[in-house]
Amino acid sequence: MTPTPVRAHINSSRLMRFLTENAMLSAAPVQDHLGQKLGDWLNFRQAIALHGVLNPEGATITAPLPSRRAPPMTAEILARHVEKVRADLVHAITHGAPAGSGMARIELPAPELDNPVEPKTAFEPYRRFYAGHQRQMENSLRLLRAQVRSQLSQSTPALQQLAALDAAFEQILSEREAVLLGKVSKLHEKRFVQALKLHLKQQVETTLSDTPQTDQIGNPMAWLMPLRQALRTSLLAELDTRLQPTLGLLEAFTQENPKEK
Repeated sequence: MTPTPVRAHINSSRLMRFLTENAMLSAAPVQDHLGQKLGDWLNFRQAIALHGVLNPEGATITAPLPSRRAPPMTAEILARHVEKVRADLVHAITHGAPAGSGMARIELPAPELDNPVEPKTAFEPYRRFYAGHQRQMENSLRLLRAQVRSQLSQSTPALQQLAALDAAFEQILSEREAVLLGKVSKLHEKRFVQALKLHLKQQVETTLSDTPQTDQIGNPMAWLMPLRQALRTSLLAELDTRLQPTLGLLEAFTQENPKEK
């Protein structure tokens, strides 16, 4: 039985929907065929490596495994492990790293209420916050993906082939993925600077006006709060996107290893 390939459209991903709905990206549909786009991304050596995985010509296919081979798991136990890693990352983004997770605690910067705000540098603490969570996600999910592949590699020949194919794609596409996801914080920075400049302009107008704006009297950081929340929402959407390959492997493993009676 050959595993059914997982079909995912990046334009319909949670991350892409968030970026387009917040006017951080154009909603124009991508016309390029997936196969053509993938071909454009591969260099000659990568194309040869991928061809070798897709056309083994009778050779035994094995995927790279962690240094210590994990004992076989049932589909149920593996699913619980994947969910635990996902839940820990969600908690780390929304409330800080949970105790005992081994994750670094990366705090959202506190708003600066008293110091003058400089548009050119004000976003830097938020950039570090976003990049820190991206690194934490990348490291945790790379290990998780390898762990799930390890289970597939100890299963049926079809799942062994799927694990080898996934390992090849991860190696080929990881650099491009990092570049693309690295641009998300720049989109947040652009939006942040625009909102900050508008806020500073309104502050000047309020100072010169006899009728100060209500939101500035009640909450001088009203302009910043939606942007802070957007960072967390975006990270959660990115987590969902980064998890898709692992969830696809888990689904294939579950189909080949139905729940034990």
